[in-house]
Amino acid sequence: MIRYFARLPLSKLILWCYLAWYVAIVAMYFDAAPTLWISSVGLSVVIGIALNLATHQSSQQRDGWVTFRLFLIPFCVSSYSALIKGKGFILVFPPDLHASFVALAGCGSVLVVHLICRYALSQTEASRG
Repeated sequence: MIRYFARLPLSKLILWCYLAWYVAIVAMYFDAAPTLWISSVGLSVVIGIALNLATHQSSQQRDGWVTFRLFLIPFCVSSYSALIKGKGFILVFPPDLHASFVALAGCGSVLVVHLICRYALSQTEASRG
């Protein structure tokens, strides 16, 4: 796990930051309405299938994590949109500073974990030789 986080390319690091932001906002603005979550799952299935069809090349087998992300991202987008509707968000940013700070702290935590893992991996590799 340390190796994975230590070697994250910028593109994946950004995706992890997106996930941290999403989790923070969902935790603060959670709505238990089943229709919200069922609709998000339904949209995720429809859009995930379309994304998989649009990006699949028959000559290559796709990584399972890529397929998972192609379903997860539409779920996160649709549920995020439903959760923030009518709550005064500007684009994706919460109206109050506390919520913004918590979401940014989530992103910052991902970056700190990445840097700690990079450091730990470099120390391990240096001690080997």
